[in-house]
Amino acid sequence: MLHIILYAIVPIFVVMALGYFSGKAGAFTGENARTLNKVVLNYALPAALFISIIKANRHMLSVDVKLTAVAFAVLIACFFLVYFVFKMYKGNTSGDAAVSALISGSPTIGFLGFAVLEPIFGTSAAVGLVIAIVAIEVNAIGIPIGLCLLNAGDAAKAAAQNGGKKPNPWMPVVNALKQPVAWAPILAVILVLCGVKWPDELSPSFTLISGANASIACFAAGITLSSVKVVFNGQVWMGSFLKLIIMPLSILVVGLLVHMDPMNLKMLVVCAALPPAFSGIIIASRYNVYVATGTSSLAVSTLLFMGACPLWIWITDMALKMFA
Repeated sequence: MLHIILYAIVPIFVVMALGYFSGKAGAFTGENARTLNKVVLNYALPAALFISIIKANRHMLSVDVKLTAVAFAVLIACFFLVYFVFKMYKGNTSGDAAVSALISGSPTIGFLGFAVLEPIFGTSAAVGLVIAIVAIEVNAIGIPIGLCLLNAGDAAKAAAQNGGKKPNPWMPVVNALKQPVAWAPILAVILVLCGVKWPDELSPSFTLISGANASIACFAAGITLSSVKVVFNGQVWMGSFLKLIIMPLSILVVGLLVHMDPMNLKMLVVCAALPPAFSGIIIASRYNVYVATGTSSLAVSTLLFMGACPLWIWITDMALKMFA
């Protein structure tokens, strides 16, 4: 547990703190954070996902069918659970609920997946594959769905601004799949399924930029936190509860029921327990929707993650022993 805290969790807070105090000192602004996040989303994260998946093989993908099915089914279910729970809050719009789902209904797998899982489980292809599968669900499915819900809630306003013509509700899906963070992991999976052998000589060209993924993302998150007023209300605590308790618990229960591989289940539970998706904060800032509450939920959940991560590893170990 001490190893997990020192090598996987503490560095996240140190880098986020650097970003936070840099923002407070005026060295960086919210606009700088958005620029850094653009580097992560368009270059560092796609490279990290691509190079992690391409190391796998068809046999590994076929063996991990349960992993893929459980990850997709449970995470999508949790995404919609968060959406409907927050939609019931008085005063919340469909847009607020959609942003809540993008934040508390998705783990920040692309930003912190490698930073947390590699110190705990190593740098094997299996680790990269788990991260990649969850990242495909979050980026290629979750984000497009969230954008559709966000746009659908604002359809009347968009129609009024567009001469009464309603926007195509599927356009956010198409636009999302055009982004490198969505198509890069999908392309890597296709290449693996086709049996393409990736030359080792090409890997350094991807690992150099992918290495900046977690550090820049944490630093940018700190800057974002410094630029908004942090609030504490029922929605913030509810988001943290759904993200850190309900999501990993759902993964654990379903994984045990379908007899997932113990190590894959353990990694998937940790993935589900990760803090809310930073990409949700980026989208919230872009649309100016739910920014203060969403960012506060991110801050609280990230702090609570220090205790939730080792706790869920322990709970998963106990559950695996009981059902062995």
